[in-house]
Amino acid sequence: MLVNQILLDRNENQYGPSPACYEVLRKADLEHLSLYSREYTRGRKSELSYRLSEKMRIPEERLLLSYGSEDMLKQAVHCYLHPGKTMLLPKQSWWYYKSVAAEVYGKPVEYPLHARNGQFVYDAGEIVDLYDTYKPDVILIASPNNPTGNSIGLDALTALINHCSSSVIILDEAYTGFSGESSSHLPHLLSSHERLIVLRTFSKYYALAGLRIGYACVAQGLTHLISYSARYLGYNQLSERIAIAALDDDSYYRRISQRMNQDKLLYYEKFHSLNGFTAFLSDANFILVRYPARYKSILQQELEKNGIVLKFFEDPVLNNHVRLTLGTEEQNAYVLSCLATIAEHHIPSIPLMVKE
Repeated sequence: MLVNQILLDRNENQYGPSPACYEVLRKADLEHLSLYSREYTRGRKSELSYRLSEKMRIPEERLLLSYGSEDMLKQAVHCYLHPGKTMLLPKQSWWYYKSVAAEVYGKPVEYPLHARNGQFVYDAGEIVDLYDTYKPDVILIASPNNPTGNSIGLDALTALINHCSSSVIILDEAYTGFSGESSSHLPHLLSSHERLIVLRTFSKYYALAGLRIGYACVAQGLTHLISYSARYLGYNQLSERIAIAALDDDSYYRRISQRMNQDKLLYYEKFHSLNGFTAFLSDANFILVRYPARYKSILQQELEKNGIVLKFFEDPVLNNHVRLTLGTEEQNAYVLSCLATIAEHHIPSIPLMVKE
């Protein structure tokens, strides 16, 4: 029997964007599609960068728009990582980090994230030791990190930034928002370290992955990137209006995040009941799960049979891990039901402790 697929393998927000975003599309006109932006006549780079600079309390000239955060990551690495020089990056993370370093003949050096007490954690001391050894051009930190879901604490991040002052530090915050994070820490971080770049996107929290809208907040010392990324004819005006509509509907996105976090607890409970499974605590819209290797084929077969697409990792570091993107309430209920059936027939549960 054919089953409609539930795609929970790429960390997309299955709830979709705010209804206000669709209203912008319905009202699109000549100004959005056929004319260049004239925001420069108002002393602005673009309407969206101006709005973001107000929201984040960062000067607009240091707010750079891009084609998703992937585009700005590429620009930053191409600007500041030189051939044969080192970029520090997390070992359990997005494969593209190493790939973009290779594009400019850089040398990636990985630092591990450690699984402790049911979650992955950064060890800032290890990163500092590698910095002292390699004196890297670039240090990359993802917070929350994909696929482990963990963030780096503000104290540890601040100490790391202060110590590693000769490196350009790229802080990838693509998954921020799902755990109620604010932007209040950014102005201070950017003013205290002149070589910091913070990447953000509308793809995840705002459910606009198909539009590829990203941006960077850049410290004042990185003038080369600011001039390199300049868009003299403006940005995509239709995308700008849609992104602004998303920004203006904060209550919609808060409701979605609350639903996701409630369902996240149900997933933790289910995986905790299965022998040998660990669902790591996550600040993002996905959960990384470690499972006994002997169950891999049955998990893949049964999930595929039920139309559920998850991300099973094949690399040596995470070869017995699967990443599950949170879907809608209905999708999550279906996945949990399928997991219960798989567990009933194939995976022994942890017996309940009985009080004497």
